[in-house]
Amino acid sequence: MSLKHIQPTGTKDTRSGFGDGIVEVARKNKNIVALTADLAGSLKLNQFIKEFPERFFQCGIAEANMMGVAAGLTIGGKIPYTATFANFSTGRVYDQIRQSIAYSHKNVKICASHAGLTLGEDGATHQILEDIGLMKMLPGMTVIVPCDYHQTKAATKAIADYEGPVYLRFGRPAWPIFTKEEDFEIGKLQYFSKGTDVTLFACGHMVWQAIQAGAILEEKGFSVELINVHTVKPLDEEAVINSLKKTRCAVTAEEHNIIGGMGDTIAQCAARNFPVPIEYIGTRDTFGESGTPAQLLKKYGLDVTDIVTAAEKVIKRKKEM
Repeated sequence: MSLKHIQPTGTKDTRSGFGDGIVEVARKNKNIVALTADLAGSLKLNQFIKEFPERFFQCGIAEANMMGVAAGLTIGGKIPYTATFANFSTGRVYDQIRQSIAYSHKNVKICASHAGLTLGEDGATHQILEDIGLMKMLPGMTVIVPCDYHQTKAATKAIADYEGPVYLRFGRPAWPIFTKEEDFEIGKLQYFSKGTDVTLFACGHMVWQAIQAGAILEEKGFSVELINVHTVKPLDEEAVINSLKKTRCAVTAEEHNIIGGMGDTIAQCAARNFPVPIEYIGTRDTFGESGTPAQLLKKYGLDVTDIVTAAEKVIKRKKEM
């Protein structure tokens, strides 16, 4: 399928996918409970609170305590979903997650909104760009970064049946919807196109950027393989290796620091199994700043044109080897 034929069916924020997904899965599973740190509205939990008031815990501005409470709730068989901004879900509470959740392998679902540069005007203090790296380094932690509303909803429901700690990352802005809910399976990468010249690996909001970039590359005559890495950990290494053996070069695109992010995960897999030239799209050892999502993506090198340029560069590198 040509990437130019992938058209949005609408736009909606991915955090609403979380809010709708947790309500649906809670209707089927009485053990699901929700906790938040004074951000129920921002995390779209109002419907959950309306339907399941006895299964909702408002922890106030005490994120570390929320993680401890969530870990404790698992002992009684509950499946706690913690919900706050990505910065507060990881950086502020890293010790509690490491000691009480990851080390103990507690069945806590850490659900993090307002991640990355597309948080926009809230600025550098809230635009965490290190969280994928922080969470993927924790032993036993599953890391999921869905690409649109439908996939976020599907992931929110799927992690209820997935035993062990999970980090689910999503965002605030309205974003194109271009998947179906059934287009999601934990640990299995999603193909948007098959090609032979270059592989584009993307996650989160950057999948839509990569789709647009891939369409431009196709118009230029390149054969593009586009893969959505919605599960950063555990990585579908077989799919990654098979793609790299076919295209022999890749671009990774993520709304995160290139140091320690999804791109590093892909590069490690390549280095161990089939080394090829790789170009990275992401922030580069920097904090963000206040601005609109579009302005920030362009300034920090995460725009559609940046992906196109990186792809052309890596194809040239491949030919020069």
